[in-house]
Amino acid sequence: MNEAHLHMVVNHFPIIGMILGLIILLGGLFLKNNTVKNVSYFLIIIAAVFSAISMATGEGAEELVENMPEVGKKIIHIHEEAAEKFAIVAYLSGIVSLIGLYMNIKQKAKANLVSYVVVVLAVVAAFLSKSVGTTGGEVRHTEIRENGTSNQQMNTSSEHEDNEHEE
Repeated sequence: MNEAHLHMVVNHFPIIGMILGLIILLGGLFLKNNTVKNVSYFLIIIAAVFSAISMATGEGAEELVENMPEVGKKIIHIHEEAAEKFAIVAYLSGIVSLIGLYMNIKQKAKANLVSYVVVVLAVVAAFLSKSVGTTGGEVRHTEIRENGTSNQQMNTSSEHEDNEHEE
């Protein structure tokens, strides 16, 4: 398994984990249930750990695919920038979730305030995750790029038009 493969295996966990953690945390706040909140904190912490793993494997993945036809360095750079922003917020969410988990276990008075801070961070992370996921998909899935065409399709359609003009 090379770094590109490993990156593709782990890169979904931070996005999905953060979104699920946010949903569960909102449920815990609504139900006023610390156990549910603790589950969400744990999930967000795991998402932050997988963010670090995704960032660590991203560079190796980039080296393997950046010179492939239809990939290019620009699309990878856009993805990398989006991933860095997401990772910072994911790390912060994980750290504050760790604090929230501790405060809930110790039944600290400000534990509920920490829950709301995590909600804000997780909402920002969920918002940023859309860009990370989309730009990451665009690296190899040319059909989802904004213009919807790949270099191969453009070359094929140009050849097709040239053949029509010759006839």
